Amino acid sequence: MTPRQRSGRRSGRRRVAGRLRPVRARRTERAARNGRLFIPSAITVLAICAGLTAMRTAADDGNVDLALILLVTAAVLDGLDGRVARMMDASSAIGAELDSLADVINFGVVPAVMVYSILLREQSEAASGIGWALVLVYCSAIVLRLARFNTLLDDDSAPGYTRDFFVGVPAPAAAVMVLLPVGLLEQFGEGWWTSTAFVGCWLVFIGLLAVSRVPTLSLKSAKPRARLLAPGLFIVAGAAALLFTFPYVLMIVLVGAYLLHIPFAWRMQRWVSSRPEHWETAPRDRRLQRRDERRAEVAAGTRRRVIPVRRPSARLGLRVPTGPSKNDAPH
Repeated sequence: MTPRQRSGRRSGRRRVAGRLRPVRARRTERAARNGRLFIPSAITVLAICAGLTAMRTAADDGNVDLALILLVTAAVLDGLDGRVARMMDASSAIGAELDSLADVINFGVVPAVMVYSILLREQSEAASGIGWALVLVYCSAIVLRLARFNTLLDDDSAPGYTRDFFVGVPAPAAAVMVLLPVGLLEQFGEGWWTSTAFVGCWLVFIGLLAVSRVPTLSLKSAKPRARLLAPGLFIVAGAAALLFTFPYVLMIVLVGAYLLHIPFAWRMQRWVSSRPEHWETAPRDRRLQRRDERRAEVAAGTRRRVIPVRRPSARLGLRVPTGPSKNDAPH
């Protein structure tokens, strides 16, 4: 082989290596991306396994405490998978579909079957059959609610304020609310709240809230003020104390507070929907605008200002000190 042939062969190897080097880099990048895609999907699968284990624990073993702990674990994992996917830039179509499937199982099938196994299965044959039919109604409502939620995500023409509200009760909140009769049973024992009529009506009521168009607040875009930090930490401490001492009382309080917030959310959504100029503004700016409008209405006389009556001296039996009277003045 001549020196020219040998040099041409070496340059050909370099060219081939030059072509192969980007291919190897692409393969390495693809492998790294596949690894990033695996972690969020694995978290979602773990959430599904925890939810199904909670259903089995409640149905076969009757261990309600462990079943609820597993269900809460499934909810926490279900909330983490999306955040991990966004942090790792590992969002994918299969991950989104898997997440929707996990929501149907953990927040639709699992709590409904738990309610049936704990409260309705041991009733008479007719009552048990009616209870199972209502369980199917609730599960179908959760499926419809998640299907509508997925379609609303693809709607780019929706106003900006819609990000601050959910349409209907979200699936995780519905799962906690539908388990309220179980919490009442564990805290107070049997009563009218464990009857087939109440449990069946409660299942239907929560299912209707899930598929309704009632607005509920979304905390994703909430930005708490600095002055609310201390009261918020106090509330968190109180919730933690109830969680470790009376967890079912905490469940009852949370469900009651969530139901009470719905009229306020409906009022807020109605106010902002009628003012297109505030559709893209932040929620805090909207609150300031509502306050300014109320003050303007009071100044114009179209709104009555309610001034609280404060009488601390009357309550304590004290007399408000006053200046010297004319009779007490020196002559």
